[in-house]
Amino acid sequence: MAKPRLHLEKLTIDKDLDKVSRAEEASQHVMRRLAAPGLGLLFLILSMVFAASYFTGASGLAIVVAGAAIAAYMAMNIGANDVTNNVGAAVGAKAMTMATALGIAAVFEIAGAVIAGRKVTLTIEAGIVDGARLLGPEVLVWVMMAALLSSAVWINIATYARAPVSTTHSIVGGIIGAGLAAEGFASVKWWAIAGITASWSVSPLLGGAIAALFLAFLKEFIIYRDNKIEAARYWMPIVLGVTAGSFAAYVAVFGLVHLQVISLWTGLLFGTLAGIACYGLCRPWIHLQSVGLENRNQSLRKLFRLPLIFSAALLSFAHGANDVSNAIGPLSAIVSAVNGTISAARSEAPFWVLLIGAFGISLGLLLYGPILIRVVGEEITRLNPMRAFCVALATAVTVLLASALGLPISSTHTAVGAVFGVGFFREWYIRHSRRRLEYIRRRTGQSDFMGEAIETNFAEVRRRRLVRRSYFLTIVAAWVITLPASALLSALVYRLLAGLFL
Repeated sequence: MAKPRLHLEKLTIDKDLDKVSRAEEASQHVMRRLAAPGLGLLFLILSMVFAASYFTGASGLAIVVAGAAIAAYMAMNIGANDVTNNVGAAVGAKAMTMATALGIAAVFEIAGAVIAGRKVTLTIEAGIVDGARLLGPEVLVWVMMAALLSSAVWINIATYARAPVSTTHSIVGGIIGAGLAAEGFASVKWWAIAGITASWSVSPLLGGAIAALFLAFLKEFIIYRDNKIEAARYWMPIVLGVTAGSFAAYVAVFGLVHLQVISLWTGLLFGTLAGIACYGLCRPWIHLQSVGLENRNQSLRKLFRLPLIFSAALLSFAHGANDVSNAIGPLSAIVSAVNGTISAARSEAPFWVLLIGAFGISLGLLLYGPILIRVVGEEITRLNPMRAFCVALATAVTVLLASALGLPISSTHTAVGAVFGVGFFREWYIRHSRRRLEYIRRRTGQSDFMGEAIETNFAEVRRRRLVRRSYFLTIVAAWVITLPASALLSALVYRLLAGLFL
């Protein structure tokens, strides 16, 4: 009778151990879910300590500390929602892993924000509402506080709803709504708003057009050439050299202006030298990578992985330079107003404010970015490394140009516009490209090609129509509703804050 008893005791112990194991798994699952909010809360606390340490004003420390916490919250939401546009195409094209994409974006977001993030910040800080028409610096503090809080909440909701909304629309709408609630229509610089909204309309079209032009170039000069590998060896170093040279010239002329004023011609010379150096380095590397590759598109995809990583890094830099203003522009205005001054067109955002925005964006990306990376990279149209390279490069060019002009455009608009531009161009190219048809004729060895070509062409058109029109309408609807929703929410928040503190 001892054996059954021992057997029962063993079963009981096994069941108890199984329960403990399951409890540990459940605990670990809960802890993982709490890790991201916990790290986010820790960053908010550190931002408050950072602001308290570096704020030099004689009074208003509590307000600045509270503003720093809200700005850090806003920055993390920008990272979670907006930065996905930078690396979504590369992840969707399977050119890099999610971890690699997050690491590259985090590093270059910080670099772009710190090196070139000041100019667009001035537009957000002083170019939307007229501080002189408000009741004074004290009112401006609560206008910016309401705009930050309402915009951050709206973007947070959109992220969990898997909607890639525009963080620029959110903050501009928030400032407009709070300004209207404070002093009515006279407080808003409507001519400046007209210019900003015009750039919002142009940026997705420009991004789509540039992406389509890049893809057309690749198709005409590399993809549909009889010797693809030889064409890639010739053209890819040129493309990368021009890209690196343009980026270097931009950083020299516009990015380093707060450290050293560099003339346009000096910047162009610097960019030319950088482009030549990049060409010299890339040519032997591409030749080495292409040795032994077969003459087919799959080989080109392998060659374009590194250029795609380079363009994603460039886009992250551009995004940091442009969209960090959405978090730190209002905070910079709060710091100035607490000191009794109204931000002007030549105001300088404090460096510690830039750091809060830069690190907040990167942390938000690392903690919550994967939620939307797959939406942009995989759910609009099918991407490979060559198409994703066109998307990233076109978006970077458009955003850097806007940053140089001080225009707070939406990188979401631009990136998604570039994705749609690539998709729609593919559909058009399949129908109308003579080079493609001639290439297929040569590859198949058919002399009388026209009758079968038409049938094959339309079959492939139906098979490769991968742009989701319904998703396009959903994204446009999200874009349209963001500004008025943020404005309304900001007006309500301002009324609440004004009732409590004014």
